[in-house]
Amino acid sequence: MAHVSYSEIKLWHECPRKHKLQYIDKIDGFKGNLHTAFGTAMHSVCEHGLLDENLDRGKHFLEEFAKEVASLKAKEVEIEPKLYEQMVGQYEPIVSSFREELDNYFEDCEVISTEEKLYEDMEGHDLKFKGFIDLVVKTKDGKYHILDWKTTSWGWNARRKADKIVNYQLTLYKVFWAKKHGIPLDMVETHFGLLKRTAKKDNTEIFRVTSGPTKVRNALTFLEKAVINIKRKLVIKNRLSCKGCAFYKTQHCG
Repeated sequence: MAHVSYSEIKLWHECPRKHKLQYIDKIDGFKGNLHTAFGTAMHSVCEHGLLDENLDRGKHFLEEFAKEVASLKAKEVEIEPKLYEQMVGQYEPIVSSFREELDNYFEDCEVISTEEKLYEDMEGHDLKFKGFIDLVVKTKDGKYHILDWKTTSWGWNARRKADKIVNYQLTLYKVFWAKKHGIPLDMVETHFGLLKRTAKKDNTEIFRVTSGPTKVRNALTFLEKAVINIKRKLVIKNRLSCKGCAFYKTQHCG
């Protein structure tokens, strides 16, 4: 292992067997779908739209979405025409609202970076923690704010927002971003930004996720446990995670 990412340890947590197939054996499983294509295109709009105020966000989305759909077709992923048409008609409320919502939420902020790469040493291991942070802004009080955009259909319920495994992504990003820049952890806060495709209103929702000392310890313990067990090559299948798995009932699912 040269490096480890949040997405990798999250997959290991879901099913060690699936992790082995995808990360160790390098067997293609999930190849993406229209939802991931929409999300990737929308992330690109958020990234470039914050760096270039003159960007035609709608045009940029449609161009990026077309590229992602073409990539899916090249992988022989079936494209559902009705859903595709719906998505083409659902991007505009998001691309026109996310910047305004960001400004309203933080009142006055400075964009520090978009799509910032993390590749930081992990203490006690000869490997790096790898990640990409969607957005970092700085507010007038001197604090830095890490934000991760998530595309959804209509939003997240309270249970999803409080899911500790989901929140560990931001907590780990905070730890390693602060380490990269030599900034105290108490000067960094974390947030999710939901980009809601089918919502009737409030198509962009930003909310804070707590990431205090206890959560930092728990997130690092979660990371440590995953890395140790991956190195031990423990590949027990979690049958509770079979639903929706691309390897389910294939020759790889032993």
